[in-house]
Amino acid sequence: MTVSDWGDWLPRAVEDASPEGIALWYLGCNGFVLKASDGTTLFVDPYVGLGDPPRTVRMIPVPFDPEDVTEADAVFATHEHTDHVHGPSQAPILERTGATFYAPDDSLVIAREEESWADDHAIDDHQFHEVREGNTVEVGGFSVHVEPAHDPDATHPVSYVFEHDGRTVFHGGDTKPTDEFADIGEQYDIDLGILAFGTVGNIPDKETREPKRTRWYNDENQVIEAANDLQFDRLLPSHWDMWKGLTGDPTVLHHHAKSLAFPERLDIVEIGDRVDL
Repeated sequence: MTVSDWGDWLPRAVEDASPEGIALWYLGCNGFVLKASDGTTLFVDPYVGLGDPPRTVRMIPVPFDPEDVTEADAVFATHEHTDHVHGPSQAPILERTGATFYAPDDSLVIAREEESWADDHAIDDHQFHEVREGNTVEVGGFSVHVEPAHDPDATHPVSYVFEHDGRTVFHGGDTKPTDEFADIGEQYDIDLGILAFGTVGNIPDKETREPKRTRWYNDENQVIEAANDLQFDRLLPSHWDMWKGLTGDPTVLHHHAKSLAFPERLDIVEIGDRVDL
């Protein structure tokens, strides 16, 4: 059972908010809540697990209990890794709100078969919806476009472009740079883009538990390269706060970005912070 370090103030803050355009809250790791001016509420990669110590050790608070979420229209997953598809974090949201879980095929295998969310929660099969690159789904006031992602550690990653009332948010999951980003940058006018950032560190191997040099997220050059190709107005780096040994300092990105056209601005946020578009 998940126990929040912060009580229920964050879900209540989301539910009480009335944004003029899009408001989003950073949940730590790569999790976000997006809320539109019409009240549509989307969760993206919400994760409140503690990792797998001593291999992956959570370095930040658990900001909410999924049982406290009473308003959600959809949960989106970018790929199948545990900190992006996680029954204890996401199944209670689906059960409590009736939200739809949108995810690529390999992520749905985790939810439906390997973790069997419906066995322990009152979730109907129609709440699981497969997405693939090129799809667009309409959820309340949001149009959500499914685009490619490049994550060599995942079996089928995707990225998402969320549009509402002339405002656009890109969430790349754990993607690294890819040639396809230049086309995405030309296709959309992206106001705010989210990309995973972190250091390279020694993490115990999953099988042997021996320290292994690990690069899961973009380094300083990669995250700015991707943001420039995608032509972000604002870059919000994520994931840098999460795992012991892989944390980073996102303020260094100012130095890497200043000689490029994009991103025009860096939004450095901490877990629990709200950003408005």
